[in-house]
Amino acid sequence: MAKPLRHVFVCSQQRPPGHPRGSCAAKGASPLLQAFWGELQKRQAYDKIAITYSGCLGPCDNGPNVLVYPDGVLYSGVSAADVTEIFDSHLEGGQPVERLLAEAGTW
Repeated sequence: MAKPLRHVFVCSQQRPPGHPRGSCAAKGASPLLQAFWGELQKRQAYDKIAITYSGCLGPCDNGPNVLVYPDGVLYSGVSAADVTEIFDSHLEGGQPVERLLAEAGTW
């Protein structure tokens, strides 16, 4: 396996219903993760990009959250509908998607 240029972590943290911090799982992390894996497969970008589910990334109340390394970019409130744009703009183009960036001070 080649070393990926970028590694995407999709928070899949699950907490009990009603938990004060919420959870990315309750906000659609599973369909989001499936969308990332589907786009990776569609583009056959396995040699450039890795997609991994993760535990809590921090700002659960703003989830689902996605972290891109080595860039250190945290996205919040990401939906499956945003995945193509993230691939086009950031993962392949190197330009983060500004409208999805976590608020200053969150990260």
